[in-house]
Amino acid sequence: DFSDDSTITKEFAQSVTLLRVGIPSLFLATSAAISYPTVAMWLASTINDSGVFAVVSQDASQYIQNILTTSGLMFSILVGQTYYFMYQQQESTYLALFEEVTMAKSLLEQVALVSQGRQALYERILRCIQEYVENDLSKFNDVEPAFLLSARPVDDPLEEILYLTSVGEPSLVYQTVRSLRQARARRLGALQRKLPQIHMLLLYTLALIVLFTFPLLGAGVQTIGGSEILAVQAWYLGFIVLGISVTMGVVNELRQPGITGAYNARSILNIM
Repeated sequence: DFSDDSTITKEFAQSVTLLRVGIPSLFLATSAAISYPTVAMWLASTINDSGVFAVVSQDASQYIQNILTTSGLMFSILVGQTYYFMYQQQESTYLALFEEVTMAKSLLEQVALVSQGRQALYERILRCIQEYVENDLSKFNDVEPAFLLSARPVDDPLEEILYLTSVGEPSLVYQTVRSLRQARARRLGALQRKLPQIHMLLLYTLALIVLFTFPLLGAGVQTIGGSEILAVQAWYLGFIVLGISVTMGVVNELRQPGITGAYNARSILNIM
């Protein structure tokens, strides 16, 4: 439940996102920094070949560097495009919500005029509008948008409003309901998941490939600088893991506009 105070609501949502993204990111960064020297030394003991150490420590063939560059480039392009795409979807969701809420308020005003003097009809139409708001407008990703759009006309409260307000020919409410349905379609289209889970798994896989090159390089570098150089590199690796984790956390937040968080659209709807 959201507070009536929009400032408190925003601060709470931002705190939730900060905790949901920040805590796992700090945990992963700390774990990476602590385990890096151990993993690097384990790889060194596994390799245990002076010729390999000479190549890896200097990266003479630039083979590892090419792997890191290629994987890092693919990861950067995919994450950047994914973030841009999800942010565009978030913007489309907000625009559709504002339009739909505006049309819903207009419908409410017209219904009050049409049913003036007919209390039973007015209450029945209000129940239809309430059902529409609770079971459709405020659902977000709780229900797949395609399922909501495929509902039978008999289960559609907007269809019932048309039936109640039209006698013989469409009433003035018809055009408003039509516009409301169009705005609803745009909202559902914006909320429909367009990136499968396999896409996120691909991004995590590329991130792991990028990060795995560091312990391998550390296994070679320790022959030159000893274990002390690994302690220094562990800090840098921790910062890299923190940045990647925060970025992936933000992308995941954008993928779920219905959950409580800084990128949540439901809190804005509650204010409207």
